[in-house]
Amino acid sequence: QVWLVESGGGLVQAGGSLRLSCAASGRTDSIYRMGWFGQAPGKEREFVAAIRWGGGSTYYADSVKGRFTISMDNAKNTVYLQMNSLKPEDTAVYYCAAVPRPGASYEYWGQGTQVTVSS
Repeated sequence: QVWLVESGGGLVQAGGSLRLSCAASGRTDSIYRMGWFGQAPGKEREFVAAIRWGGGSTYYADSVKGRFTISMDNAKNTVYLQMNSLKPEDTAVYYCAAVPRPGASYEYWGQGTQVTVSS
């Protein structure tokens, strides 16, 4: 079992920045990859970024490339999403999720944190 807790959301003006955090606990030794997803009002949850557990390979949705950066602190079992040059269309509830082994899907999810970008 893996538990994920997000933090760092809030209200920011367009062009501003936020850093989201996702703290993992439990069987963290089993985690293969971590991801961030965003769900805007009335829309489906969408992939934002992902990183191999322990650092290394990163992946981004085209819409956030060059603006968002995913990283992790191995000692703290925490994954971050640095969000720069925010746009109103980035407004969403952001969730972190964990893939427990290669080939598996995202099986563990946090509760989400709200990001609101005003124009």
